[in-house]
Parts: sequence; structure tokens; C-alpha cells
Amino acid sequence: MITKELEQNMRKSVEAAQRNFNTIRTGRANTSLLDRLTVEYYGADTPLKSLATISTPDSQTISIQPFDLSSLVLIEKSIAMSDLGFTPNNDGKIIRINIPPLTEERRKEFCKLASKYAEEGKVALRNIRRDAIERIKKSEKESEISEDQSRDEQDNVQKLTDRFITEIEKNLSDKEQEILKV
Repeated sequence: MITKELEQNMRKSVEAAQRNFNTIRTGRANTSLLDRLTVEYYGADTPLKSLATISTPDSQTISIQPFDLSSLVLIEKSIAMSDLGFTPNNDGKIIRINIPPLTEERRKEFCKLASKYAEEGKVALRNIRRDAIERIKKSEKESEISEDQSRDEQDNVQKLTDRFITEIEKNLSDKEQEILKV
């Protein structure tokens, strides 16, 4: 019973880390680069996805077509002010972002960022593990399960944690290779 819930929580942590990886530039245009971007629209921070259609017409360009043309300038400003390092081009109807090739220095920065995201994911997994082990020990203390069952459950929790940490490390390795690929 604990294992299924534990596995779901750990899966969510791995998916969150993967979503973070997807927001890192690799030199190719990808709509997920703008996933975290919000635009102040009528006084509220609104996700860009809610305000516009985002597409990649080619491997070096992201195209943003707002549903409401009055938000065009706001979207452009939000992109320019973000930490993505993009310069948006506004033609009155569509915003185009040209993705410049990454420099070696920038690639290394993105690798560090990916490592940071991976570490955050691992910390989340360890916190989930800690909570699960505390619950198991509490059950043992209240004589709901035996000492042997407690030890077995704790071993299972550790194996599950190791499996998901390995998955995050594999995702990190894949992302780093993608970033460093020229």
C-alpha cells in the first residue's frame, strides 16, 4: 500500500526534473523553452501558452502568434526581460525568436543548470524516502508490523529510491550530451 503511493510520488519528482530539463536550451528551437514564461496580462501573471500559439517553423526559430493582438507587446517584453537570452522580433502579428547557436561557455552553464535540476530532483526523492521510512518506523513502534517486516519495507523503499535516482542521473546524462552536441 505504501509502495504504490511512494512510487507515484517518486515518479512525479522524476517527471518534474524532466520538465525542468526540457526548459534548458540545446541550440535547437523547442517550444518547451518557453514553458515557464509568464506574461503580465491584465494584472495577472499568465502562462504564455494560454495567450498564444507557439510553434517551431524550423530548427532555429520559435514562432509565437498571440490570440489577442493587444498582448503582442506584453509577450515581447516578457520574453526580452526573461533570463532565456532571446531577442524577440515583432512584425505586428507574430513574434519570432531566432535561436542562436550556443557558445561553449553557455553550453557549460546549461550543463551546470541541468545538474542543479537533477540535484533538486534527487533531494525531492530523498525527502519522499525519509517520510516513507518514518512512517514505516512509526508502524513498527506501534506494533502494526514486525521488525522484520519493517526492515524489508525499508529495504524496498531504498531500492525504489535508488531506481528513481538512477533514472534522474540517466536523464541528466542524456540532457548533458544533448547540450554539448554541436
